[in-house]
Amino acid sequence: MRAVLRRFDDWATGTKVLLLLSAALLPLGIALAWTTRNGLEASEQAVVDLAQRKGFSAATGINALIARNALALRIAANSVAGSPGDPCAAISRSLALTPAVAQRFTFRRPDGAVICRNGEMQASTDERLVAPGAIDLWVAPQERALFYRVGVIDGMATGRLTQDELAAAVRDTEPTVRAVQLRDSQGATLDVIGPQSERSGERSFASSFPIADGRMQVALRTAARVPGPSEQFAVLLPILMFFVAALGSWLLVKLLLTRPLSKLQRAVNEYRPGESLVLPERLGSAEEIRSLGRSFERAVDRIEASERTMVEALEGQRRLVREVHHRVKNNLQVIASMLSIHGRSAATPESRDAYAAIGRRVDALSVVHRNHFAEVEESVGIPLRPLLVELAAILRASVPDKAHAIAIQLDAEPLFTTQDAAVAVSFFVTEVVEYAMLSAPGTSIEVELHRLSELAAMLTVSSPALVENEADEGSRAREQFTRVIGGLARQLRSPLESKMGRLGVNLPVFPERS
Repeated sequence: MRAVLRRFDDWATGTKVLLLLSAALLPLGIALAWTTRNGLEASEQAVVDLAQRKGFSAATGINALIARNALALRIAANSVAGSPGDPCAAISRSLALTPAVAQRFTFRRPDGAVICRNGEMQASTDERLVAPGAIDLWVAPQERALFYRVGVIDGMATGRLTQDELAAAVRDTEPTVRAVQLRDSQGATLDVIGPQSERSGERSFASSFPIADGRMQVALRTAARVPGPSEQFAVLLPILMFFVAALGSWLLVKLLLTRPLSKLQRAVNEYRPGESLVLPERLGSAEEIRSLGRSFERAVDRIEASERTMVEALEGQRRLVREVHHRVKNNLQVIASMLSIHGRSAATPESRDAYAAIGRRVDALSVVHRNHFAEVEESVGIPLRPLLVELAAILRASVPDKAHAIAIQLDAEPLFTTQDAAVAVSFFVTEVVEYAMLSAPGTSIEVELHRLSELAAMLTVSSPALVENEADEGSRAREQFTRVIGGLARQLRSPLESKMGRLGVNLPVFPERS
């Protein structure tokens, strides 16, 4: 969980806002969309139920029309049974007394022979027989009519309902019916109302109902208004509102917060010490961001003032260090001059040699100090090759008269080291060269300095005078020399490499500068 929170903290603010709004608003949008969808489904189901009711109402209208006409014809035909005179005239007079019934009929004997007819009725229309009290229905597509036949006491009476009469009954009951078709028990069909095209915003629904006690089937198509694109769009409106809210919030955060902060960050990253901090002219409409920019400007001004103070203090410190080094260098030179004066006025050769030995060591320390002063100025370390060159010149100049033919050869790479290592190197070379020129005057001395690795180098001094012989065994000068150079090797934290006429030590150096 902590890893998830840390990763969440690394995300951009706009992404965090978008995720938080999604977590807060998306469930609400889904719930609203689900509720709206259920409402639309309920509305559509209500439309379907309404269409079914309209179809049933239209079928009931047709059924009522047939039942009314069949009942009126049966009553009229039964009333003339056994009566003298024209039965058709009597039936017609009876039907005329009944409102909204057809006046067309045919009266037949029980065997099907026509007795009489009234109106546009064909005598040969269907030869089926109907028992008294029974009823039969059929459609005649070619005549565009529905026929009903009722059995009476003295025969059969047949009536006719035209397509227009049936359609009028449907429209009086339900005007939104778009198509009506009658089907009798024999499978014959009659299109009471032909199929009509759907109107805008409507949808037709098919339904089928039995009428006349199941003797006929009515197939209908009723029209009802269904939810249009606007109602269907309402389902997506909550989700759309969520996306608009999330995107608007993200854009708001980006325009008011993240983009100004990015501009401010870019300006701060491009700032270089010694230059003025140039902030964008416009940092958005958020006062907090503009206040933050002004705070950056004040902070940079304070930093620059502090840096100027530090530079001035550093320059003063550098001048003080330069003065100290200058005075130390002068003091060492004074000491070396006094040792030289006292050496020349010494009474015995031993005293002069002692003064000369001390002077050489003071000169070695002075050489290191001068090079250290240059290192302080340039911050590159003490250069060893110039130090060895200057030290060799001083040693050749201070050689005793008996060793005037001494030769010092140098083979040194341009390496740099620290002050402590340079002091030890200077004393090491001075001790070895002095021992060689005093113990074997006139011999040559080779000084080599080569890099071993990135951080180490090898200093070797070679001379025939360094080869031990029987005369040197147990001598006080050899023992003292061995102790001194051993101590210098330990100061360099290096083992002393001693071979035939060769002494070497390792010393630390700086890596090569690119």
